[in-house]
Order: sequence, then C-alpha cells, then structure tokens
Amino acid sequence: MLKIAVILLSYLAGSVSFALISSRLFKLPDPRTYGSGNPGATNVLRTGKKAAAALTLIGDGAKGTVAVLIAQHYFQAPAVIAASALAVFLGHLFPVFLGFKGGKGVATALGICFALDFWLGAAVAGTWLIVFFISRISSLSALAAAGLAPLYAFFILGSNILTLGVFAMCLLLIWRHKTNIAKLLKGEEGAFKG
Repeated sequence: MLKIAVILLSYLAGSVSFALISSRLFKLPDPRTYGSGNPGATNVLRTGKKAAAALTLIGDGAKGTVAVLIAQHYFQAPAVIAASALAVFLGHLFPVFLGFKGGKGVATALGICFALDFWLGAAVAGTWLIVFFISRISSLSALAAAGLAPLYAFFILGSNILTLGVFAMCLLLIWRHKTNIAKLLKGEEGAFKG
C-alpha cells in the first residue's frame, strides 16, 4: 500500500507546474499563451524574466529529485524507485491539474537523474551544456542529453531496471520534442542570442 501511495504522490508532485507558479509570482502571462506554449523554463525565459525562468527550472528539477529521494528512503527495490521516477516525470508531462497538458520534462528528468546518481546527473547536465554552448539551441541540447542518458545510466547505475526507467523517460522526452525535431530538420528552430 505504501508503494502505491509513494508512486501516486510522485505523480501528483510532478503535476505541480512551477512555470505557472513562477509566472503568477512575477505577474507574467500564462506560459501556455505565448512562445512555444510550453509550461517550462525555456518558454518562461522568453519573457525576459531570468529569475522567473530560474525558479521554474529549479522547481521542476527539484520535484523530480525529491520524488526519487523519497522512494529511495522508503524502498530498496529498484522497480519502486524506477516507478516513482517515471510517475513524477509523467506528472510533469501530463499533469492532472492542467488537463493533462504539461511541459516537455527536461528539468524534471535532470532532477531525477541527479537523485538516481550524482554522476549520472552531472553527465546529462554536462552534455546539455556542451551542446548548448556550441549550438545555442535548447531543444537540440535536450535531445542530445536524452539520447545519451540511457548509455550513461547503463554504465553508472548498475541496475537494469533503473536503466530501463531512464530509457523510457528519455523516449518520452524525445517524443515530447517532436515539433522541435521537425523544426530542427527544416533549420527553423530558434537559437538563444547573447
């Protein structure tokens, strides 16, 4: 029963949108009404309010980290930890509080990776930063990090079940970027200036 409660609470935690919270705190428009329409840190940054975007990034990452840490605290079973990780991630992608229309999951996935293993999180974050430094394209950076994360997980985590969980999460993240992939292939995906 406790296992089900932890997984359900992970999903509900994932459903909390820090993009909406930070936008309300900073008196910004709903992030679903401008830019990409995505309730995430990158879209909030389009308002020019870096503090609001930072709060979104930290909050969305932290909910992934906290959900996994709670599961690790109560259970040793990799299957329960992987299920909690996927639940918080699915909560962000399909939040019950927003009519199941959520973000793309980059920050939440990163938070999950850091909770699973610091070096996994560092490798994923490092990949994102390197690709972004070269390309200045957030979606390309996220796709590169998601593409390599299962490989990093395989070598770092030492658990087939947790690696499979990371793989599933990354497949979902890539799928959520399908419109970005189409733009990248057409050379239409915008890069950040400055």
